[in-house]
Amino acid sequence: MKILFAASEAVPFAHTGGLGDVAGALPKALGRLGHDVRLIMPLYRAVDAQRHRLRLVESGLSVPAASGPQPVDLLEGHLSSGISVYFIRHDHSFNRDGLYQTASAEDYPDNAERFALFCRAALEVCRAVSFQPEVLHAHDWQTALLPVYLKTILRSDPFFQRTATVFTIHNLGYQGLFPPEILPRLMLPSELFTPAGLEFYGKGNLLKGGLLFADLLTTVSRRYSQEIQTSNQGAGLDGVLGERKGDLFGVLNGIDPEEWNPAGDPHIAAHYRVDDFAGKARCKADLQRRFELPVKTSVPLLAVISRLAGQKGLDLLRDILETLMSLNVQLVLLGSGEKKLEAAFREAAAKYPSQLAVRIGFDVPLSHQIEAGADLFLMPSRYEPCGLNQMYSLAYGTIPIVHATGGLDDTVVQFDPATGQGNGFRFEESTATAFLQAIWQALALYREKALWARLMTNAMAADFTWDRSAREYEQLYRRAAEKKGGQ
Repeated sequence: MKILFAASEAVPFAHTGGLGDVAGALPKALGRLGHDVRLIMPLYRAVDAQRHRLRLVESGLSVPAASGPQPVDLLEGHLSSGISVYFIRHDHSFNRDGLYQTASAEDYPDNAERFALFCRAALEVCRAVSFQPEVLHAHDWQTALLPVYLKTILRSDPFFQRTATVFTIHNLGYQGLFPPEILPRLMLPSELFTPAGLEFYGKGNLLKGGLLFADLLTTVSRRYSQEIQTSNQGAGLDGVLGERKGDLFGVLNGIDPEEWNPAGDPHIAAHYRVDDFAGKARCKADLQRRFELPVKTSVPLLAVISRLAGQKGLDLLRDILETLMSLNVQLVLLGSGEKKLEAAFREAAAKYPSQLAVRIGFDVPLSHQIEAGADLFLMPSRYEPCGLNQMYSLAYGTIPIVHATGGLDDTVVQFDPATGQGNGFRFEESTATAFLQAIWQALALYREKALWARLMTNAMAADFTWDRSAREYEQLYRRAAEKKGGQ
């Protein structure tokens, strides 16, 4: 099949979160299945054109916009597998310090216009390179206008008559909300601003457009696809999602085994495999030295890599830190986010320097070293559409302790010492008490070396690679194409 993959970010070019991981990995897995996949994204200032060997394909490509035709440049690069990646260069829109926000973490006020231009440019690129996609796969609110345009102002365009659309929700909490007067600036008819259209409590909701107009909808785990149809986690769109439940599918994200594999990871101190754990002890000692903690093999080493936010449940960790530090454990944390949480963890690290070490920020090599060197990984998220770190942890034999929600519920199975089945630890209630009890349970098992080895074996044997997920998407693409053909 011919598949256009449209995303606002992708590893390794520009990346802020899970969407970028998906956009950089899923096209490669689809390519391995024999599909002709092209990825398209904006050319941000953060993209290193020289390093990625981007070449100019076309200069001054005309793109329709409310303010008049806009000239954009089309550049091309490639993923490591050879998949073509198209970049839209429009400096006024994308040559900025951040992808979505200013340095002071405020959304750019013209985000709607920026990504509307990107969506229209993506369609014009298809014409320019003579690529007629059978499926256009859009992601999150930044590309939600693609199915809207194809079903409204471009519904009679012969070039896209056979193009089906699949729209993926990575996090329903980010919807692309803008003032009601936004629709004309996006070249959309005003009659779309109704409760049955893009209107949402007096604002224009771009994500809602994707939900209404795409042929099929997906989200990033089976459990999350169910949760977002409830008033508790539907973020005001549970009614819309309920109406489309027959077209909504949960497909678990995967991990890229080229990047996350302890048998060949270039970032870690020693390599190891599911049949030989010896190298993990060296990784643990290396991690303890990097964080200036005492190098003690027998002390359980816990880890967190996360955005420091209430959604991630890091306030629960803050609330149990004093109790946790009374135990014979060490904890390393890498992340940034809410200033109050950053300050709380920094203060705790100063108070417990031999047990707790904190790095504020993000560091890719260090994140690999943490996954390889830690014994346990903490993910107390209040909600988690999919989550990737628990899958990275499983691949590295680092046992996850998770709140049973979203993709965490789909991937982590409670270990049962009686049967030897399971790959981690879970807690059902999003409370500090339940979280602490799960940690105690894990620490008790850590002392049982034979059972712990069985648990590590189970974790590393789990298959959460993108090849599995790509096969599910392949079936959904065919389903979307059939649905489009019957319209």
